[in-house]
Amino acid sequence: MTDTHTRRGLSIRGAQRRYVKETAALAGADLDLEPGKITALLGPSGSGKSTLLRAIAGLERLDGGEIRLGDTVWAGPGRHLAPERRRVGMVFQDYALFPHLDALANVAFGLKGPDAKTIAMAQLEAAELGHKAKAFPHELSGGEQQRVALARALAPAPAIVLLDEPFSGLDRRLRQELRERTVDTLRRAGATALMVTHDADEAMAVADALALMDQGRVIQTGTPEHVWTHPHSVTAARLLGDIEVIEAFIKAGAADTPLGPVATPDFKNGCTVYVLVRPQAIRLTMAADGPFTVTRRRSAGTHLAFTIENAEGRSFTTHTPVPSTLAVGDRVDVALDEAFVTVVGA
Repeated sequence: MTDTHTRRGLSIRGAQRRYVKETAALAGADLDLEPGKITALLGPSGSGKSTLLRAIAGLERLDGGEIRLGDTVWAGPGRHLAPERRRVGMVFQDYALFPHLDALANVAFGLKGPDAKTIAMAQLEAAELGHKAKAFPHELSGGEQQRVALARALAPAPAIVLLDEPFSGLDRRLRQELRERTVDTLRRAGATALMVTHDADEAMAVADALALMDQGRVIQTGTPEHVWTHPHSVTAARLLGDIEVIEAFIKAGAADTPLGPVATPDFKNGCTVYVLVRPQAIRLTMAADGPFTVTRRRSAGTHLAFTIENAEGRSFTTHTPVPSTLAVGDRVDVALDEAFVTVVGA
């Protein structure tokens, strides 16, 4: 279990890191990790996610800014707390297990005192791997290796658990199974965790809090549901999946779009905005004189993806619950569910 006395929030302010003069891997990143919660850090390759993770662990020195756990400064002007003093547990993408040590010894590695093996065994049993204590890494499946790596990260009762793309390289079924096991394990341990991923579905599935990162900065944070439904920018919206971006002009208190008017109470008439429309927002109704024509129908399992096109050649994709009688060539009318629509400044 995570030591309740160390369950303090981690605060990152203005984190900066440069590898070469022209490139900033971290460009003033701010992030707060709430005690006992799982935060997912989502962003494209090269956005600075892994650099931020390594800076928290003490494996990278900041060029500016501060990292603080409660009242203790881990990194800041003139200060760099050694990694071994930060009580950070890490799960790497390749698990980083010692091939010459069995599972029990891997989990016990780094633990001190006469209870080291007892603590390690308790973690293996919590991971449902007590029967594999004497197995070496090459005798374990990929999923079992990942669970041993997580057990090792939790064994010292860390203040923070960091997970760097822990499920990449696994097939879809195993990814989902391990994801659920990992979340359950972290919650039972009461761990404060930060998981780096470039997979939006994965981030939404595991996180209590979601942080979006781009070009070395955290551009939005919040609950997964709130960030998905209320992105602050086009970049944030695109990080979380399919989105239609419509540039529109505001008149009479609404943005004029090919899908119909969208109320814009927070913007003035005469300005230009981006209307962000999730595929789930577009509702189709068959209409002989409808302004759109169905040009493609595709099954996606849980829903049908329709492509519709208007007379001007503008096309949109919509996700419609199954079943549906609509077919290619049908004329349709559209309505927008504004719960899935956001308007941001252009």
